[in-house]
Amino acid sequence: MKDDLKREAAEAALAELRPGMTIGLGSGSTAHHFITMLGKKVAEGFQCVGVPTSEATARLAREVGVPLTGLDEHPALDLVVDGIDEIDPAMDLIKGGGGALLREKIVAAAAARMVVIGDASKRVGTLGAFPLPIEVDAFGMGYVRGAIAAIMRANGAGDEIRLRRDASGAPFTSDGGHPLLDAFFGRISDSKAVAAALDAVPGVLEHGLFVGLCDAAYIAAENGVEFITADRVKVGQQN
Repeated sequence: MKDDLKREAAEAALAELRPGMTIGLGSGSTAHHFITMLGKKVAEGFQCVGVPTSEATARLAREVGVPLTGLDEHPALDLVVDGIDEIDPAMDLIKGGGGALLREKIVAAAAARMVVIGDASKRVGTLGAFPLPIEVDAFGMGYVRGAIAAIMRANGAGDEIRLRRDASGAPFTSDGGHPLLDAFFGRISDSKAVAAALDAVPGVLEHGLFVGLCDAAYIAAENGVEFITADRVKVGQQN
């Protein structure tokens, strides 16, 4: 059922497309539905180029026939469509559950418009139930963990931080070759302040708080797909 909702959200986001666009292609299962649908449109003659946010996304895009480019060739994108781990009423996000947060944020910053897609379980009153992914440099890991823990405690959280591991139990590495820490905030009452504090830690390469980047969201529930814009006003309901 949840996968059906993801597919519905991805399909609704096709309304964002215009011929000739340069499109950031997000990562994760919901974004993968969008890329597959985009591939079908390309096969029917739709003209676009995509910038992938992960190696897995690049592989899928090639498989379905979406032509790819990079930010060196196209440093300014028209649109990015990506999935989410959490979205709050201010349309701030947690992303990076799949480990592609650094590239996802670079692509989001390069895009004139960021649109996110997901099912209704991703909507939360306050960010933080989903562990916050933080991509770090392997050098000085002990210091970086300690600095992150101090930020957590200052924001009323505990200090549980886990080094992410892959399915084999080995430390996970991002497409950029960096380890990831998952910080269990539980509740982030001021996402802007936490984002700024993490940005100031030497060794933190990027974190999964996407603050002020999202322009619109397509959120699928059993009664249809809700379209929400960054002014926090529900614009319409698609059934």
